[in-house]
Amino acid sequence: MDLSYNPNYPSIDDLRNKAKKRIPRFAFEYLDGGCNQEINLKKNTSDIRKIELKPWYLKNYKGASMQTELFGHSYDAPFGIAPIGLQDLMWPKASEILATAAVKHNIPYILSTVGTASIEKISEITAGKAWFQLYHPREDELRDKLIQRAAEADYPVLVILSDTPTFGYRPKEIKNGLAIPPKMTISNILQIIGSPTWAIKTLIAGQPEFKTLKPYIPKGMSLRHLGLFMNKTFTGRMNEEKIKPIRDMWKGKLVLKGVASEEDTQKAIRLGLDGVIISNHGGRQLDAGQATIKPLTEIAEKYSDQIKVMMDSGIRSGPDIARTLASGAAFTFLGRSFMYGVSALGQKGGNHTISILKTQFQQVMEQLGCENVTDLPKHLIK
Repeated sequence: MDLSYNPNYPSIDDLRNKAKKRIPRFAFEYLDGGCNQEINLKKNTSDIRKIELKPWYLKNYKGASMQTELFGHSYDAPFGIAPIGLQDLMWPKASEILATAAVKHNIPYILSTVGTASIEKISEITAGKAWFQLYHPREDELRDKLIQRAAEADYPVLVILSDTPTFGYRPKEIKNGLAIPPKMTISNILQIIGSPTWAIKTLIAGQPEFKTLKPYIPKGMSLRHLGLFMNKTFTGRMNEEKIKPIRDMWKGKLVLKGVASEEDTQKAIRLGLDGVIISNHGGRQLDAGQATIKPLTEIAEKYSDQIKVMMDSGIRSGPDIARTLASGAAFTFLGRSFMYGVSALGQKGGNHTISILKTQFQQVMEQLGCENVTDLPKHLIK
């Protein structure tokens, strides 16, 4: 596959800088920000980058393969696109752009319940290869409807979100009036005027909507009441009793996302889940928590023979992916990196970002003398 990309933006940092200039500040800060003082947001990446890998230069080397087996599917790289809510706020049709790129590059795309494309649309784009992340509804009836739609659309993996028992306290979003939908203050209007390409594309595409949830939102509801509806409809507080009926209903692979402790991993195993994603919601929920790489290392060492252990939060580059896999993850997911790409380059952003990450990761493997993704832990310097 052609992994060419725009040489003016050869890194995720370049894409981030371009995105910051191209979209309104309120949209960029929603994408880029964390909670409270954003300490955990920064630790997520900085702690990953403390990890060192050992190269073997004189071994008989046959070349590197990024192929990774996960849940019965062979992916072309050991990373996928993490679920992100309100993607179209950052760039119109972002969900569709990234899902299309994921199919082209044979990596998984996870659609969020509060994403801006429907379950059915993403299934159509990905030929039934996307994963679906469930925000748990308060009412069993809505839960069952969402799960049934995902099953009928041939989603192979259902991801249950567990790390949002409350809404994170995010000062930037509060200051920007980023409720659901965004409050159009004078400051925000001026930011839109200063981002003409984003404004025109958004005008053409239409206001971002929760497409998956649209059938359940009362008709005629004013925009200012939509946030109240969402708060009333969903609860982020998970427990074993809520997961048991989902395990009974869902015949595909079931994954718990937001795990940060051995205790929750043990419960996931006991409930018969197929995988966990070690995550702290990208540093957007608990500023006093650990960086994700720390619980990953402990959990993978003890439980990777019983359940698939994956990770997101803080991974921004090919070397970060390699460090995380060397630390025990079976697979990785990135969110912000892909949204920087789409916000910076629009329709070309998905392919561009995946190409960068694949190229970077391949180079690390070749430099290490590592032939297979599963051999990366052998190169970890402890």
